[in-house]
Amino acid sequence: MKKIIGFLIAVVLFILAVYHLLIFYDNNFRYGRMRETPAVRPHEEPLLIEAAGLVPVSGGEAIYRVTPGSELESSVDMTQPTVISRGKNVYYIYCAQCHGYNYDGNGTVGQSFAPLPTDLRSARVQDSPPGELFKSISYGIPDGRQPPLHSTIILEDRWKVIAFVKSLGPRN
Repeated sequence: MKKIIGFLIAVVLFILAVYHLLIFYDNNFRYGRMRETPAVRPHEEPLLIEAAGLVPVSGGEAIYRVTPGSELESSVDMTQPTVISRGKNVYYIYCAQCHGYNYDGNGTVGQSFAPLPTDLRSARVQDSPPGELFKSISYGIPDGRQPPLHSTIILEDRWKVIAFVKSLGPRN
């Protein structure tokens, strides 16, 4: 019994020694604990005033979101071979996994979906105005599987993908 009491006293003395060492460290060394670190206090300095013209208030992507798809016009010439070629490259990077290399919705990821992703050579897609396709690619399809890609693919490349899809023509 004396050994157990002696051991417990030794443990308590060790804990007290460690506690006092930490207090000594906090009070006497330059790099103390959290209470010694500088805090950010935004209320202590006046707020900076922004110069006029820094925040855009017109143009940009927001205009595409609110404009009906039938009224949107492409910012690129959708018949140029370089535009279509770039659209094809972007398609294979971002779209082929779902829509497939045959553009039929049987991509490696897309074939696990029910229903399958849209066949891009179907009459419905090929007859759609480019602006409608742009909105579907950019902001997704409500209650559909098409994710919004406006933050993934830059604006001009989305138009180039549409130029490529339109260049495929309808499936026979």
